[in-house]
Amino acid sequence: MERRLVVTTRATPARLVPVGTSVTIPKGTFVTLTQALGGTYTVVYNGNMARVDGTDGDALGFTADVVEYIPNADGTVNMDDVHKALRTIYDPEIPVNVVDLGLVYGCELVKEEDRQVVAIRMTLTAPGCGMGPVLVDEIRHRLKKIPNVDDVRVDLVFDPPWSRDMMTEEAQLELGLF
Repeated sequence: MERRLVVTTRATPARLVPVGTSVTIPKGTFVTLTQALGGTYTVVYNGNMARVDGTDGDALGFTADVVEYIPNADGTVNMDDVHKALRTIYDPEIPVNVVDLGLVYGCELVKEEDRQVVAIRMTLTAPGCGMGPVLVDEIRHRLKKIPNVDDVRVDLVFDPPWSRDMMTEEAQLELGLF
């Protein structure tokens, strides 16, 4: 995507990259749009990279992204929805979702007393990667929208270490590595 300048049409909630701190971008602020993938927008605001959720896309001149899930009648979590939601989460700097990038090592539903917890095991491209907090925050944010998910636990692990061989062929093609 080519970078482009946009003006916010209203106060817009965002999360700073990589730390995940919440900020509000004031109405009428010029921001540089750097990525629009998976229902989120990456912008540069006051010299900092920030993520705007798709539900606030209208503030950037796009149609707001409304994600609706149909709850399972039996009150369980639809794990297909969990897997689909994970594929909508993109690294703020890389145009590939976390699943195809090979960052998700495991995803399971765990029953904890009366609660249904989605437990994610994931890694980063490098132990010092600064994108960890924002990716973890976005995974929690997205998965908590799924009906009957009471909580989301994301464990960052570095064993086995990530390598580009963990990426799907499509992701490698997208990044020119295949």
